[in-house]
Amino acid sequence: MTEDEHRGWYAALKSKDARFDGRFFVGVSSTGIYCRPVCRARLPKEENCTFYSTAAEAEQAGYRPCLICRPELAPGRSITDAKSSLVRRATRLLEENCGSGLSLDTLAGRLGCTDRHLRRVFGEEYGVTPVQYVQTMRLLLAKSLLTDTNLSATEVAMTAGFGSLRRFNDLFKKHYRMSPTALRKQTINNRRHEEIRLSLGYRPPYRWNEMLNFFAGRAISGVEVVRDDAYYRTAHFISSKSEHLRGWIKVGNNEKKNALSLSLSPNLLTVLPQILARVRHLFDLYCVPDVVAEALQSMNNLNSGLFKEGIRVPGCFDAFEMCVRTVLGQQITVKAAGTLAARLAKALGEPLAEPLCEPRAEPLCEPRAEPLEVDGLTHTFPTPEALLALGNELENRLGSLGIISARARTIRELARTFVDGSIDYSSSAHPEKEMEKLLALPGIGNWSAHYIAMRAMGWPDAFLETDYGVKKALEPYLESTAPRQVRELSESWRPWRSYATVALWNSLAHS
Repeated sequence: MTEDEHRGWYAALKSKDARFDGRFFVGVSSTGIYCRPVCRARLPKEENCTFYSTAAEAEQAGYRPCLICRPELAPGRSITDAKSSLVRRATRLLEENCGSGLSLDTLAGRLGCTDRHLRRVFGEEYGVTPVQYVQTMRLLLAKSLLTDTNLSATEVAMTAGFGSLRRFNDLFKKHYRMSPTALRKQTINNRRHEEIRLSLGYRPPYRWNEMLNFFAGRAISGVEVVRDDAYYRTAHFISSKSEHLRGWIKVGNNEKKNALSLSLSPNLLTVLPQILARVRHLFDLYCVPDVVAEALQSMNNLNSGLFKEGIRVPGCFDAFEMCVRTVLGQQITVKAAGTLAARLAKALGEPLAEPLCEPRAEPLCEPRAEPLEVDGLTHTFPTPEALLALGNELENRLGSLGIISARARTIRELARTFVDGSIDYSSSAHPEKEMEKLLALPGIGNWSAHYIAMRAMGWPDAFLETDYGVKKALEPYLESTAPRQVRELSESWRPWRSYATVALWNSLAHS
């Protein structure tokens, strides 16, 4: 790092600007601690500071995390922070699978490269190996669980992916110079409820109301609900032991701390890293708002306030559910598509056995054996395997729900691609490559492919020039809203056209 770069990073640290949160960490040689740039502690002297691009790099240099600013709560790295597309995809995949025990060779295979190549590019980008990166993620997740939950040390170790309590204790003491028990005694936390509660940081501003309105308008009854300024949904996972886990999550907003609050049912604890990754993707927590705003401020030349900083692109929690919802919404209203999706979930989904019980003065509800409707959450959405298992009966079953044969056939083909893995719908995918495969499926056109890429794969540059809402929002500013004219206008908004699309949709809601 040059002297000028060091001065620039120190100036960013001195500003305490939340826009830099998660984009770098600072190691302080006088204390042996590393911090986020928003730390409330006394500003260290410039000569005592060393700057790192990741928490893993700071820990490998021998620093331990600050107990005040808690580096484990920093927002994730934006796609703009990684020079290599492979590294960006790898970090997302490592985050989701840090507790699964998957080998580096397996993860590299899913990325289409060798483990040797992955180690090389990862080291060039972040200064650490993928294994070191994962180890830091596990330690920071464990630190968060020790601070914010009432889980035992053994449960923390298993959830964070250490495999054994002894290994967890040894690594924690080695890196953080204290035992897990000592950390728990030092921290003030909110362990007053039995449910699991964690925080996920974001970079402000965050237009929370717009995000909730989007989800509320598309919520699948019985699976999702928006109420009391929070988002609730059911969740289904298959554990590493092939167990089917069904439960619920709740996501709220703590604007004062620039963080989302996540609660989940205790039976989902073993898949916590996957849930954290999906919630980050669902609520677009990797976004760097000022970078997006710089590219899209030109939208306000059309109309003042058309683009508002802090817009997020809604992702998805369950890619198959979102894809089916997309197909059901073709050529019909959003409300009608929601009705069909709710029928499908109720008819072919699995009931939620345990109720969602909000913490109140009285004790938590006792679990019941029979399915119980609580707060509008009754079922998990059917899996692709469940739909394919219906075989030739699938069209008839969907037809009885009001889903036409053409849509049923498209849903079956989508389910097949999920089961055989022929299309990668994850946020670590190559969107352009996967869209080509999507377009080869019956019933999937350009609009559907781009919409799926935007929400399932997290592609920031998807654009829906044929979308009714996009054309309606642009109608006052263009002589013609023919796809070619709309597409030409959008060229200046690259590579953030997904955000431009959401901004146009939001403008209709505001008006």
